[in-house]
Amino acid sequence: MRTHESEEMYLETILLLNKKGGSVHAIDIAGELGYAKSSVSRAVGLLLGKGYITVNGSDEITLTARGEEKASDIYERHRVITQLLMRMGADEKLAEENACRIEHVISPELFEIMKGFAKK
Repeated sequence: MRTHESEEMYLETILLLNKKGGSVHAIDIAGELGYAKSSVSRAVGLLLGKGYITVNGSDEITLTARGEEKASDIYERHRVITQLLMRMGADEKLAEENACRIEHVISPELFEIMKGFAKK
């Protein structure tokens, strides 16, 4: 079972915010996730320490190559699981909400099976 849900949520959010509008700051992440800025600041420090992000002099947050890879993997899980849930009959909102939870606990082996099924 995967256990880094919070870390993964932050990485995925940084990736998506970057795709939307370029530069990402802690306040953007706080607004997107509905978290307190102090919580985001703590998480930014942890992600920085793990080498997933960099923060420049104007506090702009950028994913490192390692962070980009991990965030892209998380987002891929989200997209595939959402697609499969919708194919099974869930409406988009229900599929999105559940995919957001499932993506953090699914084993790599089961995800590969689901990904193969989604390609059919």
